[in-house]
Amino acid sequence: METYTYQMKTGIVRTREFERKCLATHGVNVGLKCGHECTYCSTPVMIRAHKAFKQLGLSAFTTGYAVIDPDTPSRVAHDAKHIKSRGIVQLCAISDAWSPEAQEHNLGRKCLEAILSEQGWVVRILTKNAAVEKDFDIISKHRDSVLLGLSITATPGKAGIISITEPYASSITERLRVMQKAKAQGLRTYAMLCPLLPGIADSPAQIDELVRTAVDFSAEEIFAEAVNPRGRGLILTQQALEKTGCHNEAKAVEAIRSQTIWSEYVAKLIKKLQQSVRKYSDIKKLRFLLYPKELEVRDLEVVKQDDAGVVWL
Repeated sequence: METYTYQMKTGIVRTREFERKCLATHGVNVGLKCGHECTYCSTPVMIRAHKAFKQLGLSAFTTGYAVIDPDTPSRVAHDAKHIKSRGIVQLCAISDAWSPEAQEHNLGRKCLEAILSEQGWVVRILTKNAAVEKDFDIISKHRDSVLLGLSITATPGKAGIISITEPYASSITERLRVMQKAKAQGLRTYAMLCPLLPGIADSPAQIDELVRTAVDFSAEEIFAEAVNPRGRGLILTQQALEKTGCHNEAKAVEAIRSQTIWSEYVAKLIKKLQQSVRKYSDIKKLRFLLYPKELEVRDLEVVKQDDAGVVWL
């Protein structure tokens, strides 16, 4: 994995999109491309026109490299002190502050320290890396002001398959271990079940197990989302699964490349999550993030009939 550094301009930024998602009022990014290399990642679509890629002579869609800014914590510290209207900061919005290349510069820890050194801020951590455990000392010190979430994208029984689609992230088993440790230490947690890929994490039994797991580590909220069909993520995921002999799972991903089947998959996923959360938790805790423009009319109507827990975007 090649790592490039690029001087960014922002620290803590107000983000209306994350506010709409009920995640945060502000966001921080420690880079542009994350070294976890999740095959389904849709971020390159959003950042493809960023001038950094032209300056580096690279494409946002190319794999095998990461882009970070080691100076991010200094800008975050400045903004944490000077922004008057404070709220929840998502760490991070695009890249992962505990990805391998970010760890080399302790970006997650430094950003946490910078934000939490000022009164009035709450940090929502979202990562796929168990390395965040190393910073439990800071989180424990500010336990009321930190929400911890390690993205759980499948049950432990599918950990091997997920290691194909999330090659450089921590294993599902490791992520779950860290979430359980957080609960044991009395830290605030939330669940991020995203994305729930077809053929891997979308069956009723798998969703029930994921929801029960979220309840077990005392998740304050249960966020969930279907895989984003934009960009080449579905193609890359299908290819990676086929290459490693996971043909049934590859076919399931290939199927939702059809707009009609993707729409049906989303509508069914919502219903399964609603049923499971109602059975094992509280439907008020569900936050299913949904962009309705992508749905077929018939599936949209089905969702509207019972949209408990749906966050319309």
